[in-house]
Amino acid sequence: MALLGSLISRSIKLRKRMSRNTALPEVYQRRELRKLLERGQYTLFGKHYEFGRILEEEVDFLNVFQQTVPVHDYDKMHDAWWHLALKGTENVSWPGKVKYFALSSGTSGSASKHIPVTSDMIRSIRRMGFRQLYSLVDFNVPETAFTKGLLMLGGTTSLFEKDGYYEGDMSGISAKNMPRWASRLLYKPGQKISKVPHWEDRIQQIVEKAPKWDVGTVCGVPAWVQIVFERIIAHHKVGTIHDIWPNLSIYIHGGVSFEPYRESFARLLGKPLTYIETYMASEGSFGFQARPGEPGIKLVLNNSIFYEFVPFNKTNFDEDGRCIAFPETKLIHQVEEGVDYAVLLTTSAGAWRYLIGDVVRFTNAAEGEIIIVGRTKQFLSICGEHISIDNLTEAIARVNRTLNITVREFTVYGTPYEGGFAHHWSIGTDDSAIDAAEVKRILDETLKEVNDDYAVERASALKEVVVDLYPSEVFYDYMRAKGKEGAMNKFPRVLKGKQLSDWQDWLQNSGLKPAIQA
Repeated sequence: MALLGSLISRSIKLRKRMSRNTALPEVYQRRELRKLLERGQYTLFGKHYEFGRILEEEVDFLNVFQQTVPVHDYDKMHDAWWHLALKGTENVSWPGKVKYFALSSGTSGSASKHIPVTSDMIRSIRRMGFRQLYSLVDFNVPETAFTKGLLMLGGTTSLFEKDGYYEGDMSGISAKNMPRWASRLLYKPGQKISKVPHWEDRIQQIVEKAPKWDVGTVCGVPAWVQIVFERIIAHHKVGTIHDIWPNLSIYIHGGVSFEPYRESFARLLGKPLTYIETYMASEGSFGFQARPGEPGIKLVLNNSIFYEFVPFNKTNFDEDGRCIAFPETKLIHQVEEGVDYAVLLTTSAGAWRYLIGDVVRFTNAAEGEIIIVGRTKQFLSICGEHISIDNLTEAIARVNRTLNITVREFTVYGTPYEGGFAHHWSIGTDDSAIDAAEVKRILDETLKEVNDDYAVERASALKEVVVDLYPSEVFYDYMRAKGKEGAMNKFPRVLKGKQLSDWQDWLQNSGLKPAIQA
């Protein structure tokens, strides 16, 4: 096996050298947009926005595209176009009939969204997977890692059949369409277990069969991966996950920041892992961490996706995070480091100038590397404090480090308080004897350090910080009650509107009160 690992590693290195990008980023992106427009010109969407006319503009087709097609969020795209594809209409916003629809995790709304997944998008996701595989040779991973099992903790591959299409979690759709050789040789837990429809039943089988597999790489959302590791360790009465999988060397994660989980994760390990972040959503796969020691995720610019970046400011967005129809946009070669941008996508799944909802910041503009700092509708600003998810995550990470505890889940919302406002935190942890007042102090002081607007408002309108500590199972029970357990599902970090009322109603109806409050 060592010889096989060496051969695979060498072949990947050779393939990676042969496939190095040579064109300028803007050249790649112009090519991708033109190809997308050519493919989409005879769809209902393409005819409505006259893609044929846009393509006639040989030199200026990109600018004409931006001036002609307005920004679409999910509601606008669904109500005007995608609802037709759900009814079986062909050639709506992409050629052909849509066979799969990915159900989003619903972090930006209470109901799941139906995102089209075309065969072209599935091929794009496959290509991204292979490109990430090529990039692993630059990381300090053993050659044997290329011959070990790949455990993907995602959604079930038993998709729900509707009227002429299948729907399910994007990770389940991807696993179902994995190349046959990869499925047979590498993929764990295997197609049989992956078809089990219920998350808890799948996890139980994974826990029981874990010692029979030689796993080298694990992929999944941090909260659920941590739970699976803990259950395996407890069930088999071992000290660390490496007592079960001694060759585990790589953890590929995404969806939420890993920082709040880093230290508690390390306690489950017998040796360090190589952590690699990816950028994947129900709308497609966009990039991965390509350079060791660098925090940014490198966007892949020649894989059937065209990117635009909207400065996340009051000119382009209202107070509720809604974007204007024709905002100021930047292309990949025009972005600046340290500026927050909302991401617009044009994809081979028939999304056109689609506001995915993520807010990113470029850590290295020349390399096209980003970090995800929040969501357009998941930020907290009830009195001008402008708190991002990135700020909240940093505060929780400091709580974990300072108090040596594990905060598994958290969420925050704004509320009126004594003629002003308060931030109300709900925090899930299973550590005992915690001083909630100290948690509150650390959260408050950290946010004052990392966000000047917050510091100003804490001296005026933002009068209080309230912290409720719950057992972490409270958060998971809520997710179960909402049908959002496991896979790519994530608890929203900021609660507003219906999501907030749902959470408060569920706590009240369940008779749950915080174990500790400060």
